[in-house]
Amino acid sequence: MDGKTCFFIGNRHAPSSIKEQLAEVVEKHITEYGVNTFTVGHYGGFDSMVKGVLREAKTRHEDIKLYLLAPYALTQKREIPEGFNGSFYPEELETVPFRYAIVQANRYMIKNSAYLITYCHHIGNTRNFVEYAQRREKKGLIKITLL
Repeated sequence: MDGKTCFFIGNRHAPSSIKEQLAEVVEKHITEYGVNTFTVGHYGGFDSMVKGVLREAKTRHEDIKLYLLAPYALTQKREIPEGFNGSFYPEELETVPFRYAIVQANRYMIKNSAYLITYCHHIGNTRNFVEYAQRREKKGLIKITLL
């Protein structure tokens, strides 16, 4: 990943009512923070909403790069969404057991992104990732936007 990267993580049951706020936040990341690379997963409603918002943003900002995080790339082929530049598979996942791949992929992205946009209103894995990112934010290693 090159340039200023933004990753997304959120509850799979995120309400569609946050879509407008999400679009505004993405626009701000592009125009004010200089983010040029966005990576999103492909599980659940939040990720689907993000993919739609990113495709819309790319119509206004053709130079941004969009990637689908592919934690199971070695065993499962995923179709690249329209408007996306490709998929991203962290190489360090090659030695991670299959059932931990998504957890490690998310941690990798949090460690290697300048920005995180998140929707987290429940206890669970998303909350754990946000807390991990917040510890990194206190050290100045990432900037988090909570929706």
